[in-house]
Amino acid sequence: MSIRTWLLNRLAGDVEPTEVKMEEFFNLQAELVFRNLAFQTAVNLIANSISKCEFKTFLKNEEVKKQEYYTWNIEPNKNQNSSEFIHKWISKLYEENECLIIESNGQLLVADSFNKKDYALFDCQFSQVTVGDFTFNKTFLMNEVLYYKLNNKDVRKLINGMYESYGKLVSYSMNAYQKSRGTKGIFKYETIPVAGTAEKEAFDKLINEKISKWLNSDNAALPLGKGQEWKESEQKTYSPESTRDIKLMIDDIYDFTGRAFGIPPVILKGDLANVGDAVINNYLTFCVDPLTDMLQEEINRKRSGYNGFVSGTYVDIDTKSIKHIDLLSVSSAIDKLIGSGGFCINDIRKLVGEPIIDEPWAWQHWITKNYSSVEDLLKALAGSNSN
Repeated sequence: MSIRTWLLNRLAGDVEPTEVKMEEFFNLQAELVFRNLAFQTAVNLIANSISKCEFKTFLKNEEVKKQEYYTWNIEPNKNQNSSEFIHKWISKLYEENECLIIESNGQLLVADSFNKKDYALFDCQFSQVTVGDFTFNKTFLMNEVLYYKLNNKDVRKLINGMYESYGKLVSYSMNAYQKSRGTKGIFKYETIPVAGTAEKEAFDKLINEKISKWLNSDNAALPLGKGQEWKESEQKTYSPESTRDIKLMIDDIYDFTGRAFGIPPVILKGDLANVGDAVINNYLTFCVDPLTDMLQEEINRKRSGYNGFVSGTYVDIDTKSIKHIDLLSVSSAIDKLIGSGGFCINDIRKLVGEPIIDEPWAWQHWITKNYSSVEDLLKALAGSNSN
């Protein structure tokens, strides 16, 4: 019985003792490690990015920092800070392709498990909602919860399906490399001793223990009896694969996973030498921004609704803080932003993560004398011509 069949039977509830090939078991274990490492790296990267975002809250189109801001940015519930809450939120969403957040006694809680009953024209219902060691007795309606579904197709199942075939190639290369580097030889003997005799017992011990120990030891002697001879193979056939080739195959797994998540593979692999502004912008544009749009849309439609929408009450997830800003490298751009009158000093300070200045002049908009309207420019030209 293959290890894959054995695992499927175990998951289906078949606990009958069955014999499996241990070599295949360890190969599959290696496959699972590589697969889960790439998947968890992608999920953690996205969760870390979202946890760096600021959940800005607006009341009548004016930014405010009150209870709603504190809930999303500091303390969603008594047992988690915002970063822990967001990591569980994003991990559940990608690992299970859906996530449920409920509100209880003013606390936001990510459900560990739940049952969902779908309706076409009425609110879907959520029952048996469990958080930690507590299961809620009530049935939640769709308008009472924040429910997220990532894709119509489960991204983790797609990645696993892809890796079912590609993982065999990685395992084959690892096995070929290991076997080609091993020591091989020919053991000659005249006759096999009669079963049940002391000679047969000594012969089996030599085959199963002493030769294996001798091959795996740095310094060892191999005692051989009469009519027995060991001759090591003088010519070895090395596998063309090297450890670098196997690493490149493992890197391919990160490439496939990155594409499924919309993450540039160089970021997922941590190849910092090839990570520039264009790559970071690509990651923010095609991975983070669509996700934050989905997150804030569900927050706003459930916690503010239409009345909040028309009155300017909403939550905006600001992703600008994800990208680190080097003040020395953007000093010229800061000068242009302030000098053009588009932003005040405090706007820029908030953008670069510095505290605002509580002075009236820091909120004023400034413009250099180099900037002028077309109308003022024509008046100046007309005045100079008349003179």
